[in-house]
Amino acid sequence: MAEDMGDKTEAPTPRRLEEAREKGQVAKSMDLSAAVGLLAGLIALNSYGSLITEKFIDMFQWSLAVDLSVTNANDLLEESRIVVIRNTLAILGPIFVVLFVCSLVINVLQVGFMLTGKPLAPSFEKISPISGFKRIFSSRSLVKTILSLAKIGIIGLVAGQTITEQMDTIVSLSGLDFIKIMAAGGSMTFTLGVRICLILLVLALIDYAYQKFKHHEDLKMSKEEVKEEMKRMEGDPYMRQRRRSVARQLASQRMAQAVPKADVVITNPTELALALKYDPENMPAPKLVAKGSGYMAQRIRRIALDAGVPIVERKPLARAMFKSCEVGDYIPPDMYKAVAEVLAYVFELNEKGFKKKTTTRKESDPNQTADDFIANFADN
Repeated sequence: MAEDMGDKTEAPTPRRLEEAREKGQVAKSMDLSAAVGLLAGLIALNSYGSLITEKFIDMFQWSLAVDLSVTNANDLLEESRIVVIRNTLAILGPIFVVLFVCSLVINVLQVGFMLTGKPLAPSFEKISPISGFKRIFSSRSLVKTILSLAKIGIIGLVAGQTITEQMDTIVSLSGLDFIKIMAAGGSMTFTLGVRICLILLVLALIDYAYQKFKHHEDLKMSKEEVKEEMKRMEGDPYMRQRRRSVARQLASQRMAQAVPKADVVITNPTELALALKYDPENMPAPKLVAKGSGYMAQRIRRIALDAGVPIVERKPLARAMFKSCEVGDYIPPDMYKAVAEVLAYVFELNEKGFKKKTTTRKESDPNQTADDFIANFADN
């Protein structure tokens, strides 16, 4: 019944995930990026705090040192612009670089490198009241609301706890000078900010885990959708079976035509069969014209017997050729000598060329090896 109802019970296929990614639909938590960016910004501010203070003091001192009575207004305006831009870049530049790098890294870690403009494309669904109503009252929005309320509550508790811990320090600030008050205030602010960022980071990780779960659930497919996608990717099963059947028939026909023209069939003796042909005038080395295992090996042997093609049993050679050679390949040089001995065994050398034997033999006599025949290609 689940299949008939179209229930989405199947995990999304790789193709489904790829299509969603191309559309910009990925599991991503904006809270995680914000939390990491806020924490990185606080650390950068704490690290560059002294530099920022120096730059502000420099600008303040420069503004007080300007003698307006002897300075041209246009020159003063140009110089002021240069000073402000230079000091602003020195103050904000390192912080912006840190924020940019952290934002880039956290986004790449979440979704990988992805560049697509499809989410920016106009869509009626984005402005549809019905779609908007569904988004507002969806489970995703509910989890978002719960996490937001948790943030407010936890941040309030942490802020209250931190202020309570620092109450004695806050009271004692009234007797300090301005510089010390600013230093103490900055230290307390940094401590409070780091605590809040760590809590936001934990909540953001929870949100990211939920986004991944929800993204996976949203992309689930029904069994019928999986079948349709398999058909679309690989073709109809009946047609695939038909193509395989036609391919087997064509291969069988080619084999039936190639084996009778072969010069020798090398076997394992029953599991493997390989047919070789060698034309010394047109071929640099013997060529594998057919090979098979199991049933196909038996068929090659039958065709060879009917056509009078010699069959020679060479177990190591048959296994090596079956693994390293495909139909249509020339045998590799490291097999030249072994194959040459087999061919010399089954052919006779005469003034007119090679004459095919019509008998089937199992073992060769080393005394009958034709050295001249082996040298024809084994020594090349």
